[in-house]
Amino acid sequence: NLSNFNTKNVNNMNNMFSRCSSLKSIDFSNCNTKNVNDMSCMFYNCESLKSLNLSFFDTQNVTDMSWMFNGCSSLQNIYLSYFNTKNVKNMNSLFKDCSSLQSLNLRTFNTEKVKDMNSMFFKCSSLKSLNLSGFNTENVKEMQFMFGRCSSLLNIDLSNFNTENVTDMSCKFEFCSSLK
Repeated sequence: NLSNFNTKNVNNMNNMFSRCSSLKSIDFSNCNTKNVNDMSCMFYNCESLKSLNLSFFDTQNVTDMSWMFNGCSSLQNIYLSYFNTKNVKNMNSLFKDCSSLQSLNLRTFNTEKVKDMNSMFFKCSSLKSLNLSGFNTENVKEMQFMFGRCSSLLNIDLSNFNTENVTDMSCKFEFCSSLK
């Protein structure tokens, strides 16, 4: 229960719930995240987490979302349509090891400032499709292992991907054995 948390002056939530392996649900509806710029590893390895209410998250000032949901292996859905990612530069391993995730709607993600997408969906072994046609990747340099070991992934829409500045895309589709 976070209803008494006053977070209006907080600017760093890095590792806030990291390795809370027995935590099953979190409701952030009363938390003010307007000034937060670092949400990296926020829910790192919260492997029992099944329910996450982030509908009131204000992410307009966040620059680092790396490893944010990494290892949340029980989460089947994450609703991120309220996320404002216009200032995010790092999405490294954002959904890595989210092995129960069945769908992701990232249509509202603004990725124009992102430089690192390394392992972003690595081992999301239950995902069947991803529409990333809205992603602006012109500033991305790192894409290695981005979809690696997404063994159930049938299709990915990368129609607008600009990889002109990418310096490393090694193992980008490693073990994506179901891709058509």
